[in-house]
Amino acid sequence: MANMIPPEMLLDFYREGIFPMAMDDEIRLYDPDPRGVLPLEEFRIPHGTKKTLRDPLWEVRLDTKFEEVMIACANREETWIDECIFHSYVELHRSGHAHSVEIWREGELAGGLYGVSIGAAFFGESMFHHVSGASKVALCCLVELLQKGGFQLLDLQWVTPHLATFGAREIPRSEYKRQLKRALAREGTLELKSSAVGSQ
Repeated sequence: MANMIPPEMLLDFYREGIFPMAMDDEIRLYDPDPRGVLPLEEFRIPHGTKKTLRDPLWEVRLDTKFEEVMIACANREETWIDECIFHSYVELHRSGHAHSVEIWREGELAGGLYGVSIGAAFFGESMFHHVSGASKVALCCLVELLQKGGFQLLDLQWVTPHLATFGAREIPRSEYKRQLKRALAREGTLELKSSAVGSQ
């Protein structure tokens, strides 16, 4: 596990409701209680973000620069994305289970997020922005894709005050495991039909 977590092992972690992070030069597994989720049927867009979304210069892409998105997410003062995590998720992306939602602006990568997809569950991992508002646009685009693709669970791991403004909330681990089991038994489809924000 020193250099890479095998894709099937990584998928098994998620199926059990746990996820890895690199902390203090080692890989640790986490299973938070309570767990942060964003109920797709309760998603709301804050007023300021609605204004941001109306900017016609945003463009959304799916899975065109996965590695660049991960690098941008890791490029901060404190990060849990080390070389092992990076290579593990790049390999998971190649197997079709890790995805990046990318927000572009005037030909440049402005922001985005990445996560893991299994069945009808999506596990959000990290997001970033180079341009103000781009990570919010990425989250809104992700939720729209998940809603249209028949997904049932958007796992956020933990809830931040920022994510709470979009409808994220904490649920007990037992409830999370119940929702996870139900979502894994179904199949979601992650498909981008248009690069225009709000036209997925």
